[in-house]
Amino acid sequence: MKRIDRATVQRILDTADIVDVVSDFVKLKRRGSGYIGLCPFHNERTPSFSVSKTRNICKCFSCGQGGSPVNFIMLHEQMTYNEALRYLARKYNIEIKEEELTDEERRAADEREGVFAANEWALGKFTEWMSTTDEGRNVGLAYFRERGINDEMIARFRLGYALDSRDLMSQEALKAGFSVEQITASGIAYQPEGATGLRDRFRGRVIYPVFTISGKPVAFGGRTLRTDKKIAKYVNSPENKAYSKSRELYGLYQAKKGIVARDKCILVEGYMDVISMHQSGVDNVVASSGTSLTYGQIRLIHRFTENVTVIYDADAAGIKAALRSVDMLLSEGMKIKILLLPPGEDPDSYAQSHTSAEVEQYIADNETDFIRFKTRILLADAGDDPIARSRVISDIARSISVIPDEILRTSYITDCARSLAFDEKVLSLQVAKFRAEKAGSDAEAEARERARATLTPTQQDPATQTVAPGAASVADPEPPSPHAAELRAVELELARYVVRYAMVPCIAVEIDEQCNIEMKSVVEYINLELESDNITLANSDIRNLFTAALDLVADHREARLNAEVEAEARAAASLAAGREEIMTRHSAEGIAAIERAEKELSERVEAERMDALDRFDSQYAEHILTSSPDDSVRTLANDLAADRHQLSKIHTKYAHVETERERLKTLVPRAVYELKYTLLELQLRDMARRLADPAATPSAQMELMQQMQQLSEVRKTLAVYLGERTLSARR
Repeated sequence: MKRIDRATVQRILDTADIVDVVSDFVKLKRRGSGYIGLCPFHNERTPSFSVSKTRNICKCFSCGQGGSPVNFIMLHEQMTYNEALRYLARKYNIEIKEEELTDEERRAADEREGVFAANEWALGKFTEWMSTTDEGRNVGLAYFRERGINDEMIARFRLGYALDSRDLMSQEALKAGFSVEQITASGIAYQPEGATGLRDRFRGRVIYPVFTISGKPVAFGGRTLRTDKKIAKYVNSPENKAYSKSRELYGLYQAKKGIVARDKCILVEGYMDVISMHQSGVDNVVASSGTSLTYGQIRLIHRFTENVTVIYDADAAGIKAALRSVDMLLSEGMKIKILLLPPGEDPDSYAQSHTSAEVEQYIADNETDFIRFKTRILLADAGDDPIARSRVISDIARSISVIPDEILRTSYITDCARSLAFDEKVLSLQVAKFRAEKAGSDAEAEARERARATLTPTQQDPATQTVAPGAASVADPEPPSPHAAELRAVELELARYVVRYAMVPCIAVEIDEQCNIEMKSVVEYINLELESDNITLANSDIRNLFTAALDLVADHREARLNAEVEAEARAAASLAAGREEIMTRHSAEGIAAIERAEKELSERVEAERMDALDRFDSQYAEHILTSSPDDSVRTLANDLAADRHQLSKIHTKYAHVETERERLKTLVPRAVYELKYTLLELQLRDMARRLADPAATPSAQMELMQQMQQLSEVRKTLAVYLGERTLSARR
């Protein structure tokens, strides 16, 4: 078992041209220095999909999708990172060189591939048995026919049947060359405790295969057709190295194109709900397969759309399920609507008894914004009881508080205050209170997790803890800031400079007591400033991106030397060719004309050499970060690299003289000081709250007042420096 080696990955990233890659899927037209076309990720009539050849990225400024060549292929073809790399390698005829995995990596990969291989083989058996055996046709196929499922859907979802024989599947698998370990790891059979031999898990059941996003069978759901209540109605594959039910959605592989095309995902509960909806022509439907919705499943959906319509039955259980799931969706930035079906209907029965047009019309007419839905349902239950109404308002405020987008959150507060005939200020304060509580609990949880991660197994177990003589005890790490949301805007500004200019020489810094100076790159300068004041970035995705950029510094130095050699070679070739042309063109004009032309040539070639190196520095980190295998780094880097950044007055004051790139020595320190200023404001605000605490002792209050005075002086100094750009922490 091997993986693509680092040099091959870098060659793929260096070779892949964004215009060339996108042109395979989108008709592009040149516009200015770039290209533009119709976005392949949503329906549009006016082109808003921009492609920059110089920066090697693309971006739709309507739906926000795009990124590097790797990211584009991942999004468009719904491929994994490694699959996208192999796709690009084939496109550019790049030989893939692989390197050996470690023993531990090889064992994990072998087990994972063994599961997929066993599942693929088993899936072939299930579909074969249903179509070629009497039992399969008379029981399995007859069941699907009775439920109204046609041949097209049976083939699309690869439905099957497991023959009712105790160990037929496991015996066939052994004959096919699979080991007992592979068979039991995949879950198609199991070994009963204290018994010999294998037992088939799905015998006598119709089979619903679960596929990964790239189409590999990762698990099975088996439904019994017996009426014996002692037998479980559904049996599912156990979790293993390849399968985690919290990270898979039934039907996503079949629905992903429909979700992207409609920019909406419809979420239902069961296998048949999905299949019947697809059969009716609504092909953007997935199911959580009877399990509670998880954050992993929500993030899968978010890869394709932020719009989700949740369909539940109109009975009390369905309404409770709707209310239970949606706070999780809201907290992940999703835009949620709820659809209740007519009494007595579920998605399966409704889709079976209505045409595609009727189903889509019913959805359009009846889906309701979640907050309004929740307000209406809870208020109806509360009636005129003031205590019950207060609980309703508190419950709704808690749901609003998890919405990450501040503008949307504020809009909901205004809307709900009007619907509830309630004071908007009071509702806003309650939302703020819930957000503060959540930030505090998240900070504590993250601090505990970070502390746990720093401890060895021995240190984690007090019963076995030992400390070597003279060894320092493990200190609790500094807890993360509870103000991540309030700091995000200023941290994103720093992150933007890191993505676009990380390796560009920026600031001259004293490196020793003799006042020797050294030019530091953008990312090095920011790191020095953060370390000098013990600042840890509060937002984990920004922190990951910054760490990834910092890790590139050493590699950049080595690559820069190679770039300098190449630039020198190009310059020498240009000079030689230019001088030959000068001698031909100006030989009759005399020595003075030749010398003047040679001077102009030298200046032009040197400018081109410096410009090439400058572009190399500017694009080095962006090129790598936007193609990072780390999802959080790649996603954020692509967003920032292609963002239409709105410059403030400070940025545009000297725009007619200098570009943003040339003003980095001013803009980057300013961004650092804006972060420090915001941190000071938040710290002073927290101190003011502690000062107002009735339980605070006079001595503690005096100490707080002295600290606040010192911090206020520092804040004044920063405010003078920042001038009109001073930021205030959001309250």
